[in-house]
Amino acid sequence: MKNYHTHTFRCKHASGDVKDYVKVAIENGITVLGISDHTPLPDNRWLNVRMHFSELGNYVNAIISAKSEFTQIKILKGMECEYAKEYHSFYQEKLLGEYGFDYLIGAPHYFTDGNEWKNTYGDLVHGKDLIAYGNYVVESMQSGLFRFIAHPDLFGNSYLPWDENTIACSKDILQAAEELKIPLEINGLGFRKPRVNSPKGKRRMYPLDEFWELASGYNISVVLNSDAHRPQDVAASIDKGLAMAQKYQLKIADLADLEE
Repeated sequence: MKNYHTHTFRCKHASGDVKDYVKVAIENGITVLGISDHTPLPDNRWLNVRMHFSELGNYVNAIISAKSEFTQIKILKGMECEYAKEYHSFYQEKLLGEYGFDYLIGAPHYFTDGNEWKNTYGDLVHGKDLIAYGNYVVESMQSGLFRFIAHPDLFGNSYLPWDENTIACSKDILQAAEELKIPLEINGLGFRKPRVNSPKGKRRMYPLDEFWELASGYNISVVLNSDAHRPQDVAASIDKGLAMAQKYQLKIADLADLEE
């Protein structure tokens, strides 16, 4: 089993440090563990849900220390990142370059409509918001920075119906993923979250069955992760993600290059 999506206490909405997750991962038979907390940003934007920029070195050192102590498991150094043009050089030159991160994850927790940034948890309620969200995810993929995109169907948090708007948005994302050969994540945390009331009844916020059923019509690959915010969840719901991938006959992405 492999998990490339893991957080630490530094993001302010998770618990435990790197070694805590590694210990539980070993107990659960995980062979590859990617530590991928929410990235700090040079201007400390969105600081309430990520580490301060000054904590970057400490985070890197915690991963290095764990890699040295636990040689029986492959530990990867990653970050979960919101794409913005003003951060492109930081991601490229600082994280991937100077700090030698193994990979970055693109994540649409926030998105922009060209005028302002919006939060996917609450601000995504109109068709025009879905258009902006889809465009943002596609732009993130086009940046070339990210090894895969986390929870591409995160719009299900606050856009409740499945309609022509969600279909169009999903198709834009899936088409870009196919053309750019960027894997998409079936996110395990969504299986563990409370359900929401949609026009068709209660459903998961994400992952959305309708999205992944659409995905079966595209030549894409998927990554299965727990998105652990607690050490005890380091392997949680990966089996459910696998079941969903199998249900819709989706190909599992080969990320072996990260393990070299």
